[in-house]
Amino acid sequence: MRRGDLYRVYRGSKYDTKPHRVFLVVSRQEFIDSTFSTVICAQIYTQNEGIPTQVEIGVDEGLKHDSSVYCDALVSLPKSMLTNYIGSLSNDKMEAVNAALRIALAVG
Repeated sequence: MRRGDLYRVYRGSKYDTKPHRVFLVVSRQEFIDSTFSTVICAQIYTQNEGIPTQVEIGVDEGLKHDSSVYCDALVSLPKSMLTNYIGSLSNDKMEAVNAALRIALAVG
């Protein structure tokens, strides 16, 4: 598992209306590689509101259609749920995600 990987998860949240959702792993790699059982992930949605905390992704990243990483929608998921690998983001897309996370979390 690497930072920037996309996984399809069955029922990632009890509040989600969809049976499956794609998530992007955003935890730092040292944490992912640790024995801690969970990682922080950003949810992927098909709609895009055009706000600065969203990053557009799509077929190039392994998805079936255009979507967006919602950096305001972070969740902690057990690593054991992240088994259905979809693809990963390029360095340029991850830089855009990093910028969106800084805005979403109001950090430098």
